[in-house]
Amino acid sequence: MLKNLGALNKMAKKKKRGGKSNLALNFMTFSEIEKLGSAERIKKLLNIILKKRIVVLQGRLKAEEEIRLIEDTMAMVDHVREFKGIELAVISPKTERSFFSNFKHGIAKALVGDTESLTVIGPASIVKEVKKDPSKIELLLK
Repeated sequence: MLKNLGALNKMAKKKKRGGKSNLALNFMTFSEIEKLGSAERIKKLLNIILKKRIVVLQGRLKAEEEIRLIEDTMAMVDHVREFKGIELAVISPKTERSFFSNFKHGIAKALVGDTESLTVIGPASIVKEVKKDPSKIELLLK
């Protein structure tokens, strides 16, 4: 997976031909937002997205935070120039665990959040479509 991230990073640095802007990806570890409150997490992500960058976040926001992020972006659509909303996708590994292992994992998840997942959030003006299956996310860009 690290090789793929490196290749994506190289592609993001290459300038598109025809006068269009570069593709910018922000790779963010969960620890960057871990200590922030819900409102601050959403604000930080929105600031990145408003700069027309795609966020690749290790981990997952809480369900309430995902809802709030979508609500906030929908409220901004008519008020921020050239902002058309966001595309959001999350993948999580599905692993078979014993009862005790599930219990330990549940406690860890409650304490530090879901860091096994991968979240991709991008501005709808750049991300045309998100195709998701249980093990991968495909972004089709405009």
